[in-house]
Amino acid sequence: MASVTASTTPPQALANSVDEEGAAPADVSAEEAPAGELASDMETRNTGSIARRMMIIAAVWIVVLLAIGGFALDRALTQLLSQQFDEQLELPLTAMISSAEIDPYGDVWFNRPLADQRFLEPNSGFYYQINGNGAVNYFSRSLWDRTLAIDENVDAENPVFYDSDQFPDESLRLVQRTVQIPGSDTRWQFVVAGSREELDSQLNSIRALLGWSFAVLGVGLFLMAVAQTWYGLSPLRRIRRAIASIRQAGSNRVTEPLPLEVQPMVQELNALLDHSQKQAEEARTHAGNLAHALKTPLTVLNNAARAHDPGLDDIVLREAASMQRQVDHHLARARAVGRRASGHSRSVVMDSASAVERAVRTLYPEVRLDVAGNSAAAVSLERQDLDELLGNLIENAAKYGGGSVFVTVDPRPVDPLCAIWIEDDGTGIPEEKRVSIFERGARLDTEKPGTGLGLAIVRDVAGIYGGEVSLGESEDLGGLLVELRLPRA
Repeated sequence: MASVTASTTPPQALANSVDEEGAAPADVSAEEAPAGELASDMETRNTGSIARRMMIIAAVWIVVLLAIGGFALDRALTQLLSQQFDEQLELPLTAMISSAEIDPYGDVWFNRPLADQRFLEPNSGFYYQINGNGAVNYFSRSLWDRTLAIDENVDAENPVFYDSDQFPDESLRLVQRTVQIPGSDTRWQFVVAGSREELDSQLNSIRALLGWSFAVLGVGLFLMAVAQTWYGLSPLRRIRRAIASIRQAGSNRVTEPLPLEVQPMVQELNALLDHSQKQAEEARTHAGNLAHALKTPLTVLNNAARAHDPGLDDIVLREAASMQRQVDHHLARARAVGRRASGHSRSVVMDSASAVERAVRTLYPEVRLDVAGNSAAAVSLERQDLDELLGNLIENAAKYGGGSVFVTVDPRPVDPLCAIWIEDDGTGIPEEKRVSIFERGARLDTEKPGTGLGLAIVRDVAGIYGGEVSLGESEDLGGLLVELRLPRA
């Protein structure tokens, strides 16, 4: 008879035998974490406010940019005003040089008066002075009883500008030029000085205006950054309200239109909600199926007990075994669902197939069992679940086949799913029964011991991981071909 169901060998026993041959061990319960650590994990953890980070970054960046811009603008305006002030000093200097002559005594005099009347007003803030080696100094009336201490080291035919604090109550800006006047061998030093009070006043006014302007600009930019942050993060607040609505109103999706930047997060959230809902439905279905499966044996036991049936012992053993099979089946499904939800798994098919082969050889030493195929093929399953799938199928083939079993791993490497073929040389299964044989408890060969749950477990566990199983006819051995297709890692 063809391979149609699992053997009476308990799945735990086969798994243990596989473990002894080098396969992955069964699940081991995690050690209980300390109570303080669990309490700490339950606390709400955060890494600070996104809005606060954005506003701090905006404030720092605004301060830096305004400081750099203010300094650059201050330097530019200072240079511009200083240049204009120097030009105001250079104009009378040029007029002095153009009107200067040498009198019969060898001293300098002007052939025409200077147009700027500030040179005639004492302490007006504008002064001039002409020095010559051995000659009488010629200076403006605005100096009154003072003289300019000019820099004797400056001997240049082009104007030279510098500052001086020689007057205690007045800071000066001087322009100096050395000129050779026709008719004189003396090198005359022409100097024009102007008070910096007006220039410094203008600079202080501009700096005060810049300070207030930049302060207002900085506050305005920061308020704009705050508004931008508040408005930019508003979709997150809407997501929070949507999640609160899910928890309070019982909705199961976030359907509110949101910006493109948060759509991927919303899609992942909806996918998580769908996954959780699917798991909850699977849990309810498993609980209902288990309750329904246990209801009949419990009814039989109750009726037999009330009727004081003389064969109660045999009935208890039979129905208890039936309930144990149902419990094992649903536990296998529950373990697969839990492992699937725990993250991406990876198992090498050849390693699991080889380990199962060694375990089955121990149970059926008379069966010829060959394993071949792609040794690097890996699937996205937990090793224990892959061992259980292959263990059920290979053991079925060994039990119900004619003595030869051939396992081929990944015969079509280009397919998106990894296929595993289990072939035997038995009588096969009629095509019209290849669908119904996957029902729980379905068996074609009732002479050999079995539970009728093997193929049902294979179908359910493979489906949980996104795989599938189908039956066909083996071209090489002539018996049954079971094709197990699982997602690649």
